[in-house]
Amino acid sequence: MKASRQHTYQTLAIRADGPVDHLTLNRPDQFNAICSTMLAELHDYFSRLDEDESVRVVVLRGAGRHFCAGLDLKDPANLPDTLGKRMRMQRSLSKLIVRMRRCPQPIVAVAHGAASGGGFALALASDVRFAAEDARFNVAMARIGMTGCDVGISYFLPRAIGPANAAELMMGGRFLAAQKALRVGLVSEVAPREDLEPLVAEMVADMVQMSPLGLRLTKEALNMSQDAGSLEAVIAMEDRQQVLCMEGFMEEGVAAFLEKRPAVYPDA
Repeated sequence: MKASRQHTYQTLAIRADGPVDHLTLNRPDQFNAICSTMLAELHDYFSRLDEDESVRVVVLRGAGRHFCAGLDLKDPANLPDTLGKRMRMQRSLSKLIVRMRRCPQPIVAVAHGAASGGGFALALASDVRFAAEDARFNVAMARIGMTGCDVGISYFLPRAIGPANAAELMMGGRFLAAQKALRVGLVSEVAPREDLEPLVAEMVADMVQMSPLGLRLTKEALNMSQDAGSLEAVIAMEDRQQVLCMEGFMEEGVAAFLEKRPAVYPDA
């Protein structure tokens, strides 16, 4: 099934490169701010990935000068006038973050310029983050009368950079520059924007070299292990996953390793 690649969107651009989808937020004149149309289209895209085994990795970028400036405050749909509408809008935003975490493909975010508010949340919901030298991240909600706990940020950020660093960002809306983001572990690499692509391509190539099932189960286990109640629970999950991958994948993986060649795995 390749439904995710065959669909045309107004606010998203998709380029398929073998098993890799390059997903670009495509409202550059609005700094890729999340309007109601983009939100609906992101929901649609990530829901399609659930059953799309032709896509093994997603690379998420923003077009133009910025990754994503957050929620589009000029879109009337994002400023509802009743309590019920506000809750539905908020839940639609937060469910997108859950959908990104639950999709079986790892997501690699490549941030440049501003990744603010909802844009920061999209980066945090990704599995690996790269940043251009001009990238900066902030919890913009804290600056517009809201709390700093929004759309999964209070879950992901302390786990990524520690509670004290997270509190600094969430309680003041301060910007985190790329080099500090690297030092505190929020991003894996920082480079000039034009030099990021080889680093991203290398990471994606390593992911694609994993067996299809092994890659999906790795994302699943990493997510689950963050909230597991004990070491024993995590190890039990790991044991079952490894046994599943032994059937159909390990023999080819070992042979390829010994023969110093790329592995050729069957579909999961």
